[in-house]
Amino acid sequence: MESVIDGKTSPAYTRRCLGCNMIYRYQEWQDGLHSFDDHVLLSLELCLYLRHSLQNHISVSRAIDTLEGLRGVKYPNRDTILHGYCHFEALTDTDYIYSCVNCGYHPPEVIMDLHKKGVFSMSVSDLKEPPPEFRGEVDIEDFWKSVNLEMIGRGFVPSQTKNPFAVQPSYSRWAPWIGHKTRMDHTVLNTEFAKVTTAKVTSAEAQMMNVSEDRLVDELMKQKVGVVRKLCKACNIDSKGSRMDLISRLRAEMQNRQSYDKMFQKIWGASGVWSVILCPHGVVYSIKFNLRAESPRDFAHLLLSWKHIPNVSIYDFARGLATHGNLRVPTDIPFHPHEGRLAEPTPESISSAKQGKLKVSLPWLFEKTDNSSSKGHPITGSSEHYVLYDKLHESNTKDPQDVLRRISLVPELQGWLNSQIAEQFFASLRKNNYFLNNMAPSTHIFIMCNIVHHKNTSTNQKLLEVQLQRGHRPHGLENITLSDLGQAILAQQASDRETVQHHPHQLNQKDFGD
Repeated sequence: MESVIDGKTSPAYTRRCLGCNMIYRYQEWQDGLHSFDDHVLLSLELCLYLRHSLQNHISVSRAIDTLEGLRGVKYPNRDTILHGYCHFEALTDTDYIYSCVNCGYHPPEVIMDLHKKGVFSMSVSDLKEPPPEFRGEVDIEDFWKSVNLEMIGRGFVPSQTKNPFAVQPSYSRWAPWIGHKTRMDHTVLNTEFAKVTTAKVTSAEAQMMNVSEDRLVDELMKQKVGVVRKLCKACNIDSKGSRMDLISRLRAEMQNRQSYDKMFQKIWGASGVWSVILCPHGVVYSIKFNLRAESPRDFAHLLLSWKHIPNVSIYDFARGLATHGNLRVPTDIPFHPHEGRLAEPTPESISSAKQGKLKVSLPWLFEKTDNSSSKGHPITGSSEHYVLYDKLHESNTKDPQDVLRRISLVPELQGWLNSQIAEQFFASLRKNNYFLNNMAPSTHIFIMCNIVHHKNTSTNQKLLEVQLQRGHRPHGLENITLSDLGQAILAQQASDRETVQHHPHQLNQKDFGD
C-alpha cells in the first residue's frame, strides 16, 4: 500500500514495442501500478487507500503523512501525489449516475439546501462577461469531460500553469453535475451571469434575494465588530456607530448586488457555495458549484434541467423557488397548482392551515394514480408540483400565504420524511472543508463530485441491505437488479421491468418475500 516509485532523479518509466522499438508511455494497471507522469508511479492499493481516506474526511496529505511516519519512507511532494490520485480517478471508468435504488432515477420528493461553508478560492474579478449570444445553456458532458481531461493532462506537463487543458471558472462554461439518467439531456441551465447587476433589485428578483440576505445577516451577527466595520468601509457605508447600526446599514445596502457580493465573499468565501438536491434517503441527485452568491435560481435551474420535476420539492425559501421557476417558464409553469402551494390562498384556507385543521392528501405519493397524464411523473402519475418549506424554516416566513407550504398539511409525508436530511449530509461533508476549500476550483469540483459518488454508492449499499433483511426469504445482493426507472427489484422480475414500480420510500416486503 505504501508503494510510491519516485523516478524524478532517474530515467522515466517507459515501454518499448518489441516489433518496431518505439518507446511509449508506461500505463499497465495489470502490474498493480498507476503511472502518473512516467516518473511517479502509485500502487493501485495506495490509490484505493487514498479514496477511502477521503471518504473518511482524511486529506491526501494527512494520509501520506501517516504512511510516511509508519513506514519511515520519504514520499514525493504531497501535491504531486494528490495530482496523481486525481489522474487515477480520471482514468477510472466510473459511472457518476447519482440516483437512489429506492427512489429510482426520478424521485417524487426531494430536499434542497446549500452548503455555505463549501467554497474554493477564486477572484470574482477574473470572471468575464459571457458572450452576447450566450443564453444560459451549458453542455454538461463537454464541461465534465474537460475537467477530466485537465486531471489527465497533469501527467504530461511540468506544472499546472502549463496545462493546456486547464479549466477556469467561467459564466459560459461551468456546469453542475446531474446523473445522465435523471437529466433531460446534455444541455443544462446555468444563468449565474444574470446575478451580476449594478442596479437596485426590485419586485420578484428582490423577493428571491431575501433568503440569502437572511442567511448573510445571520452570519454578520456572528462577526466581530471590526469585521463588520471593515465591510461597511468596503461598501462605502458610514462605519461609525454600534454593531447593530452597522448591520442595519449593511442590510439596507444588500439590495445593491455588488455590495451584496462583497459581503458574501468576505463572510463565506470567494465562490458561492454548493447547491445540492437529495432524495429523502440522503442520496445526492444534483450538485452545483456556484460562482456567485446562492439564489433560488440555482435550484430552479437544476430542477428545470431534470427530465421529470419532482412532485414535492422541499427548500428553505419555497416561495422564491416557485417564483423564479414560474417566471423562467411562463408558457408552461413548472410549479402548479396554486403556484406550488397546497391549496388556493384564500382567507379560509390560510386560517384553516394556521389552526392545524387543513389537510391536503396526495395519495399518489404512495400509489400511482390511474388518471396519469402525458406530463405525469413516471412513478406517481401526477403532474402536480408543490414547493414546500422544510420544518426548520417554515415559521420564518413573513408571507401569510406560506402557511400553505407546510409539510404538516400532507398526511402522506408524515412519519417518514426527514426534511433535515440535507443538513445531516452537510454535517458530514463539513469535515472535508479543511482540505477542499484550499484546492483550485477544478480540483475542488472534481474531488467533491467523486467523494459524493462514493458516498452515494455506500448509501445505496446500506439501503439494499436493509431491504433484503425485510424479506421472508433470504436473498443476496446478486439477486438485485434495477428496473427501467432505476428502482431495485429482484432479478426474476427483470422481465417485468417496464411495469414494476415501487413506493420509493421502502421496497414492498412482497418483492423480497414469499
